[in-house]
Amino acid sequence: MKIGAPRETRPGERLVAATPTTVAQLVALGYDVAVESGAGSEASFDDASYVAAGASVVGHDEVWASDIVTCVNPPADDDIARLRSGATIVSMMAPAARPDLVQAFWHQGVNALALDAVPRISRAQALDVLSTMSNVAGYRAVIEAAEAYGGMFAGQVTAAGKTAPAKVFVIGGGVAGLAAIGAAVSLGAQVRAFDVRPEAGEQIESMGAEFVQAQAAQQEVSSDGYAQAMTDEQERLTAVMYAQESAWADIVITTALVRGSAPRTITADMVAAMRPGSVVVDLAASGGGNCELTVPGSVVVTDDGVTIIGWTDLASRLPKHTSQLLGTNIVNLMKLLTPGKDGQIVLDMDDVVQRGMTVTLGGEVLWPPPPVQVSAAAPAPVAAAVSAVDPVVAARLAAEAARRQSQRRLATYGLGAVLLGLAVAFSPPAFVGFFTVFVLAVFVGYYVISNVSHSLHTPLMAQTNAISGIILVGALLQIGSDDWWVTSLALVAATVASINIFGGFLVAYRMITMFRKDA
Repeated sequence: MKIGAPRETRPGERLVAATPTTVAQLVALGYDVAVESGAGSEASFDDASYVAAGASVVGHDEVWASDIVTCVNPPADDDIARLRSGATIVSMMAPAARPDLVQAFWHQGVNALALDAVPRISRAQALDVLSTMSNVAGYRAVIEAAEAYGGMFAGQVTAAGKTAPAKVFVIGGGVAGLAAIGAAVSLGAQVRAFDVRPEAGEQIESMGAEFVQAQAAQQEVSSDGYAQAMTDEQERLTAVMYAQESAWADIVITTALVRGSAPRTITADMVAAMRPGSVVVDLAASGGGNCELTVPGSVVVTDDGVTIIGWTDLASRLPKHTSQLLGTNIVNLMKLLTPGKDGQIVLDMDDVVQRGMTVTLGGEVLWPPPPVQVSAAAPAPVAAAVSAVDPVVAARLAAEAARRQSQRRLATYGLGAVLLGLAVAFSPPAFVGFFTVFVLAVFVGYYVISNVSHSLHTPLMAQTNAISGIILVGALLQIGSDDWWVTSLALVAATVASINIFGGFLVAYRMITMFRKDA
């Protein structure tokens, strides 16, 4: 079968659905690949590179006559008419918002697979085009902000004085938000971020940002993966927090987009309170914008000197790498649809991934798809109804339980103090000095390690390896002692330290290998 990759016709689009690298992978699956002349020119891929990869370069009509056509954006009406009955079209379609497009595919008798309808399950992550585009958009948002911002992201200390780092506030801890956080942190900015999902806090902190704690404004997540609707009180508290953080920040990056719609997070009053020269990058501009003053597809500068960037093509502004990532998503899809690696597409509607992204098939409209069962585990049994408890009684019981716990804690501390006093009173004088050093080392080690940033955990691992090396040397010196008790402790210490040293170096080597270009 032949796969065709046409040139994108949407004004300003620079992406292409196939690159020379992905063409070679499709050819290895047994397909003939046809690329429209000039399809990759905006992404720095010339026709000669496609030919060298095994593709044929053809005209517009011929590429749309292929058995399978893959493109970035939904095809225009005249291109749909060029598809032959029984052909397969693979692209982003937004079928939930484009019923006219679904009807056009059905009327033409083609099989339509929506790249932006891939089920959000682990097995389908390699096909997830939305995550790919969001990741690139988050990175590009920081680049756009850096260009519009009138200062450096990283703080500088020079002979002429010092400058403070840029302050960045990111709204949303999803794929786009985390990508923006990572880019801003790598440039040296001071980054704070918020997400309505409390479980996103750990991910935000792992990227080197500070998670804004607003417990009353955070929500539980519904079964479909989206945050539940806010109460009026939650909306009020969230608005207060957004106002405080936007006034603090030099750059605000918003990423909140729910089912294609952008909730309002930054009001005109909040923008007015920002310092002149500040920047707002609205990644949700395609859904109307999170900022009240966003104009989709444009850049606005307010009377107070705040720049609001509402580009809707951020991923397309990095066409070379975005096309490569998007093309890899399509290759992974074709691997799923070509189990025999013989160049023959096989659509299996019993596969939840294929069924979830199939819009039309064999003259039938299959959109919307049935719900995806995320877990194969049996549903949890329904808990028996519990009778209501008097709040006064509940409060009294809770107070009593807290009092008993406090008494047990005091008793434990008292017993520990007595045992420690006995140990000091009946031990040799040298023991007191050794024990003091041990206690101080425990306290110092705890407070030092607990306050280390996530981004420094790998260097910290190397430091602990050095400490374990000192322990190993000390243990080896004591193994020859005449006291069997000292020898036993030295043997245990040497064994544990060796495990820590060799295990730490293996983990560090594995992590460093991940960042090598030739890995």
